[in-house]
Amino acid sequence: MLTVALVFAGLAALLHVYIFVLESLQWETPATRRAFGTSPEEAAITKPLAYNQGFYNLFLAIGTAVGIAISGSNRDAGLALVTFATGSMLTAALVLGSSDRSKLRAAFTQGTIPALALLSLLVWVLTK
Repeated sequence: MLTVALVFAGLAALLHVYIFVLESLQWETPATRRAFGTSPEEAAITKPLAYNQGFYNLFLAIGTAVGIAISGSNRDAGLALVTFATGSMLTAALVLGSSDRSKLRAAFTQGTIPALALLSLLVWVLTK
């Protein structure tokens, strides 16, 4: 079950790298504007906010990746990082969904894989 949890955590990290690319590198492109439902004017105004937010997503992905990488040599530290980072991803998704009902689909997309990682970790701990 630990392997399943780490696979889900890795997928969550990859998703958050993708979100980083959209928010910090491609915010004003037509495809990204369509994905986020913004006009060219809104994208121009919100570009600094999206840039910053994208880096938060990247940092969570990096924390998760480092946790996965060190979990073989230092299981406790690695799983602590994975738990913190995926927990932050899930919490951010809950905040997104609760802040604006029109963002529920995005919140579900953003939070499902980290939730599966955390659930798998919990099952692993309880059955150890």
